[in-house]
Amino acid sequence: MNQLTPMMQQFMTIKKKHPDSILFFRLGDFYEMFFEDALVASKILEITLTARECGLDEKAPMCGVPFHSADGYISKLIENGKKVAICEQVEEPSNKKLVKREVVRIITPGTVIDEKVLDEKKNNYLCSLYLTKNECGIAYADVSTGSIFCVLLEDMASDRLLVSVYHELQKISPTETITNKSLVKLFSQLHLNTEEPFIDSMSLLDSPSDWSHYVNIIKTHFEVISIEALGITPTDKAVVLAVGMLIDYLQNTQRIALSHLNHLVTYYPYDYMAIDSSTRKNLELVEPIRGTNKKNTLFYVIDHTKTAMGARKLKKWLLEPLQNISGIEDRQDAVECLYHDTLAANNITQHLKQVYDIERLLSRIVYGNCNARDMNALKQSIEVLPDLVSDISSLNCDLFKDISTKLDTLKDVYDLIGTSIVENPPVSIKEGGLIKDGYHTELDELREITTHGKDWINQLVAKERESTGIKNLKIGFNRIFGYYIEVTKSYIKLVPDHYIRKQTLANAERYVTPDLKEMESKILNASAKLEKLEYELFQEIRTFVNNQLIRIQTSADYVAVLDALNSLCTVAIKNSYKRPKINHEGYINIVNGRHPVVEKVLLDNLFIPNNTYINTSDQRFSIVTGPNMAGKSTYMRQVALITILAHIGSFVPAEEADICLVDKVFSRVGASDDLSSGQSTFMVEMSEVSNIIKNATPDSLVILDEIGRGTSTYDGLSIAWAVTEYMVEKIRSKTLFATHYHELSALEDKIEGIRNYKILIKESGDDIIFLRKIAKGSVDKSYGIHVARLAGIPNDLIKRAFDILHKLELSDFSSSKPTSTDLMRTEKSVADQMAFWDLNNEYKAFINESLMPININHLTPIQAMNLLSDLIEKAKELNQ
Repeated sequence: MNQLTPMMQQFMTIKKKHPDSILFFRLGDFYEMFFEDALVASKILEITLTARECGLDEKAPMCGVPFHSADGYISKLIENGKKVAICEQVEEPSNKKLVKREVVRIITPGTVIDEKVLDEKKNNYLCSLYLTKNECGIAYADVSTGSIFCVLLEDMASDRLLVSVYHELQKISPTETITNKSLVKLFSQLHLNTEEPFIDSMSLLDSPSDWSHYVNIIKTHFEVISIEALGITPTDKAVVLAVGMLIDYLQNTQRIALSHLNHLVTYYPYDYMAIDSSTRKNLELVEPIRGTNKKNTLFYVIDHTKTAMGARKLKKWLLEPLQNISGIEDRQDAVECLYHDTLAANNITQHLKQVYDIERLLSRIVYGNCNARDMNALKQSIEVLPDLVSDISSLNCDLFKDISTKLDTLKDVYDLIGTSIVENPPVSIKEGGLIKDGYHTELDELREITTHGKDWINQLVAKERESTGIKNLKIGFNRIFGYYIEVTKSYIKLVPDHYIRKQTLANAERYVTPDLKEMESKILNASAKLEKLEYELFQEIRTFVNNQLIRIQTSADYVAVLDALNSLCTVAIKNSYKRPKINHEGYINIVNGRHPVVEKVLLDNLFIPNNTYINTSDQRFSIVTGPNMAGKSTYMRQVALITILAHIGSFVPAEEADICLVDKVFSRVGASDDLSSGQSTFMVEMSEVSNIIKNATPDSLVILDEIGRGTSTYDGLSIAWAVTEYMVEKIRSKTLFATHYHELSALEDKIEGIRNYKILIKESGDDIIFLRKIAKGSVDKSYGIHVARLAGIPNDLIKRAFDILHKLELSDFSSSKPTSTDLMRTEKSVADQMAFWDLNNEYKAFINESLMPININHLTPIQAMNLLSDLIEKAKELNQ
């Protein structure tokens, strides 16, 4: 029976240990792939598929890539969802039949450090989570920057916990997730989108059983005696398991010390404003709803950072608005200092332009992938640190004073790199030319020998030509014969007797002499020693820098904070933002507020600002009516965006603003089908409303843009009516509700806390002009036909629509009496679709009994809705 060759046996043995990875098997100057790996990789990489003798009857499919240019190929495999196991020769080739090989690193989507692949303004997080019935520990790290975080989510209701986990994952936006096997199924059962990228890239692991094993992993990695030193308590078992699984996974895949992951940041959900995934999407905080144009996002507007580190810091601030006034005001004070000291702000901007991505440079150093050019980039970045300290030291601000006293200028690191590395080093670190003259005595001596030897050879050529009369005599070199003297056959008779023939060519002879061989030995030995010594010296420099890791990371973080603050100052100056006040009294007062993104898009049109006042008592729920396209959505979104900007310490687009602390922001804006999970537009809408009702608090800000538009008029109006009552009376959150159901305006007189607002328009015959201005009051029609005309609907169709509308109004259609069947259908729809009320079977009987004595023909729709509202309230009491 045929057997695999020893080398192929070695490949298969290693491959069995890494069945889920493409194995890059090092053979000489190539990484080779065999069998199924070759078939898969050749298609993705679009490289030639060949075959190799393997000892079996059939040849093994094979493809390969040069090791010196493998990064691009690896990146393409990672982008296509593959893992790559790098298998290297771990001993020098010798007379042995087989060189020992081992996997030295496994590259996965969440462990990429190649800057060519990574988005410089986005973290590349690997996330680990461990879920139990009532709590979930989440840990995530960016190995390209050295960031590592953890959080514990808790909720007695498992469904609410899963939704919280889902939203937290969307905020983190990991490129790879490791978790329990059952999580994707649970998300699906809750109709959460299981095609999100962070779910798509999940590595599904068996549940760990040895909790103490992960405790030891954490303590060993962070070099602490107890996990309490990291802000984790032994009772936080889900967090311990998540952090332990994360570090264990990284150690198993990266095969290095991971010394740059040295500071675990533990936070709690209440440290930051909660912004769920739907709200982040609807408000377009960092990603546009449609398309890929980042100009339509809030982050694009406020991002004037000059470093990749600053951009990542600012994005994290935007996704995690603060929940403490002192932290917010510290940032505001810093922005204001720069706002009033443009010289300092301009100096900071110019100095930041010289700073490279220090965090990712450090990761390359830790991984041993950096070269001399990376060291010079680090040196150039460190060079401006004293200037940055000088820029902020005179600013009268606590945050800047703190940074100026703590920012380490890293002079020793700068001096070492400056005295050791040449200004324009080669890319390779193993072929010499890296180290400056004068840095190392032995290196200078070896360099002198190689330089002197080459000069000696040039002198020898001139000397031999003169002494022999051979005018075209030359000295060459190759790896086989070393240095040699070459003489063409026309001058053979002039060759001296002491020349030793070494090689005969077609029209020349090659010779050596004892003196030439002696100098050759000196030169070659010196050259080899020179390259080896330069590489060793570079390794020493790299080790020194690596030992200063924590100092450099800390300075890099301060630089990122300076960059983010300076960016907020820049946007405030450019866009005329003002500093908002922050209050504990629960009200939001905005004078002439503007939408930060829309006002930038309207290049030639003046944005119309609007006032907003909302509190927790008599004006906690605003019903906003007006036609489509009039600006309701823009107005409500701008209130949410101004509130979020205030919480990150930014100035805001308004003449004045006084913003209370808001624990959560919810935005239900529009809706669309989610066909992949079998949800219609209306179902998506109801799911989002349900999420808001279950999670909003009196300290929350809620933006509702239409409810009930995906079903019949009575159904939709009933639901919108009931939701309004529930939000005002039960939840009591600060709410802006835009609706076409102008019938809801009647609630202002019925329920305390509701105020009506409308978008002003100007009518001119059958045409309307949008004034974009918010005023008190409500509209009594929707102007849908007018908007249809603006959308380009043919005029004859528009005319027909007006005719029908006129006839309906003459027939008093709007006040026609609903039948008991209509009302019961409305009631049933509410009961079915608003399942969160959990009303029992007595509800239907109660409604039927209540309707029996009523003459339905005497009720207008408004009266019917009022009746239904009362019945629902009584039914809820009955249910309790």
